[in-house]
Amino acid sequence: MEKLTTKEEELMQVLWKLEKAFVKEIVKEMPKPKPHYNTVSTVIRKMEEKGFVTHEAFGNTHRYFPTISMEDYRNTYFSTAIQNYFENSYKNVVSFFAKEEKISADELREIIKIIENKKD
Repeated sequence: MEKLTTKEEELMQVLWKLEKAFVKEIVKEMPKPKPHYNTVSTVIRKMEEKGFVTHEAFGNTHRYFPTISMEDYRNTYFSTAIQNYFENSYKNVVSFFAKEEKISADELREIIKIIENKKD
C-alpha cells in the first residue's frame, strides 16, 4: 500500500469522519483556508487511482467514500514508522516521546496499567 501525501491524509481525515461525501461536502469540512473545489476533486481522483477511495455515481456527480479504515491505515503506517525510525522497538518509541517531553510520567503509568491488565 502506497503512503498518502499530507494533503491526501487531510482529505482522508474528512472522508473518515463523513463516511461518504461529495466534493463540495469535503471542501466544507476542510480547515481554513479552504482548498478550491477543483483541487479537492483532483486529489480525490488521485486517491481513487491509488485505491484509497472509490465512488458512487449520481449522473455527473460522484459521492466518494474510503476503501480503507482509519485503523487499518494507522496500523500500517505506524508499524512502518516504528520499523524505519525506531529499530522496530516500541520501547524506543516510548523513550523518544519521554525524552521529547511529549508524554508525562502519569501517562506512562497509565500505559503500564493497560499492559499489566492485558496480562490477566
